[in-house]
Amino acid sequence: MPATLAAKPAALPIPVVFIMADPVGSGVVASLAHPGGIKTGQSLAIEEQFAGKWLELLKDAAPQLSRIAYLWNPANHSSASSWKTMQGLAPSLGLTLLSVELRDRKDIDDGFAAIIRKRAEGVIVDSDPVNGSNQTRIVEFTAANRLPAIYVWRRYVDAGGLMSYGPSFYELWRRAATYVDKILRGESPADLPVEQPTKFELVVNLKTAKSLGLTIPPSILARADEVIE
Repeated sequence: MPATLAAKPAALPIPVVFIMADPVGSGVVASLAHPGGIKTGQSLAIEEQFAGKWLELLKDAAPQLSRIAYLWNPANHSSASSWKTMQGLAPSLGLTLLSVELRDRKDIDDGFAAIIRKRAEGVIVDSDPVNGSNQTRIVEFTAANRLPAIYVWRRYVDAGGLMSYGPSFYELWRRAATYVDKILRGESPADLPVEQPTKFELVVNLKTAKSLGLTIPPSILARADEVIE
């Protein structure tokens, strides 16, 4: 998202194809259906619609959980919507949702300290780039502190995280590439609707589950798009 916001028409008068959390809320495009201007691409604004799944999946994987930290950036409009969605759902699952804010990469140590201080028993890591820039440290922290965690992107699970649920990153980039092709063939980005993800994937790392002393229930394994053993 920062790169997209930095690519202002005055400074870069060429079409921009993006993948970002909330292009409308961020003021990048006028609307999803009619972006206008020179920018279009893929939106993750749908994130708040599946945020509740993170709570449900984490609770199913680790039924003993009662306090879950949400590692997020409140400056991210989509993340803020996810926070509100989960706040509404958490009590019905017997969960207390704890806010741990990361506005900048340098906030990571304070974020880790807050997770410990607030006695979190599990962690949800959203898709904000601040989290992405700390991927390795976040995965290592959750492992060292034996905290079950769920992520948006599968790359965290490939790196040793417990599980992920979110849009297919590869599909997003594939769709973005088709927009680049259309623009190079003469179509105007103003006339190309911003797309929302249609393919979502659940990935589970059984090796990590074993190290945490968790037995992933068959109901999750049956739904998983990939199980890493």
